[in-house]
Amino acid sequence: MKLAIASDHAGYDLKEKMKSHLSALGHEMEDFGTNSTDSTDYPDYAHPLAVSVESGNNTLGILICGSGNGVCMTANHHKGVRAALAWNAEVAELARQHNNANVLCLPARYISDDEAFAITEAYLKAAFEGGRHERRVEKIHQA
Repeated sequence: MKLAIASDHAGYDLKEKMKSHLSALGHEMEDFGTNSTDSTDYPDYAHPLAVSVESGNNTLGILICGSGNGVCMTANHHKGVRAALAWNAEVAELARQHNNANVLCLPARYISDDEAFAITEAYLKAAFEGGRHERRVEKIHQA
């Protein structure tokens, strides 16, 4: 699976570990930055990642910042993006199954590396269930 990944400075260390972890599982990764722990603005990385998912250049995206909220809010400004903040594996799995989330947002300051790996793996293994959820997802971008 071709995945996009990006972070701000607070998520940089986790992003680098996540890239190694997911590459070892056979996923192709496109990194949209940042490339250090120097203070930076999360929209500068979340917007390009969201565009890549929205356009189909990447199947799914992973965004990481301190709380996960900033990158999630930014990505959700893109009509073709359904970004979901997840702090455990069950929430991540349900985001795919029920909400057809195509971008996973992680709160680097509030989860361990092992938790982040488990959350991401649950997200990637899950599939959208459609059915009654399809109707609801279609209503997300009506405004």
